[in-house]
Amino acid sequence: MLAAKPYLKKISIRREEEREEKIDSGEYPFSIPAIQEMGELEFHPDVTFFVGENGAGKSTLLEAIALSMGFGPEGGTRNSRFETASTTSSLNRHLQISKSFKMPEDGYFLRAESFYNVATYMDEVGYLSGYGGKSLHGRSHGESFMALLTLKLRGKGLYLFDEPEAALSPSRQLAALSAIHQLAQDQSQFIIATHSPILLAYPGAKIFQFDDSGVHETSYEDTEHFAITRDFLNHYPKRLEQLLGEEA
Repeated sequence: MLAAKPYLKKISIRREEEREEKIDSGEYPFSIPAIQEMGELEFHPDVTFFVGENGAGKSTLLEAIALSMGFGPEGGTRNSRFETASTTSSLNRHLQISKSFKMPEDGYFLRAESFYNVATYMDEVGYLSGYGGKSLHGRSHGESFMALLTLKLRGKGLYLFDEPEAALSPSRQLAALSAIHQLAQDQSQFIIATHSPILLAYPGAKIFQFDDSGVHETSYEDTEHFAITRDFLNHYPKRLEQLLGEEA
């Protein structure tokens, strides 16, 4: 029996002769070096991470993937069709996407910055059963995200997360890792843009680094997130002195 995963196999920017629109490299999002220099990206069947500095293009690419896969621009399931502000880029119209022969049975696009809007939409339409029957606004940000992970997501799905750690304490990030693993074992695929060295530690995950040279695969211990966090925790008195002066 053929494996269903990965639901999303690989992506690239369409070649010039295949484009319906002309690309202006001086305009957003193609003015972002990582997007401009991006080659073909092949995703892991379980978990793929996007890492890089703020503004490096990881969230922009994740948004474009989400739009190409039928999700709304502010997140939620494919049935969450709303947009409070028109801020999406044109990148999704230029993506060449290779998918599995089988569509995922479940799916969710989480954007930390617009999850509040998704929660408001859920209240307005009265669709709360998938979140435990309780308004997401009646919980903390972290509790809402954990309700999403443990109650809403059913498995056999494609899940796109943009900086989920924004809602989570370190202990909740560890709990999120466990939930992600259970879903990955239940035929789910994740693509996650993150700054969290805890989430990035997921075993066997593929990590793509976004920088001025493009997008390239890297290892966990070669990420800046791991190196800086380890260095600070191992030498924090000295690092604080360097950063804040002798009185620190």
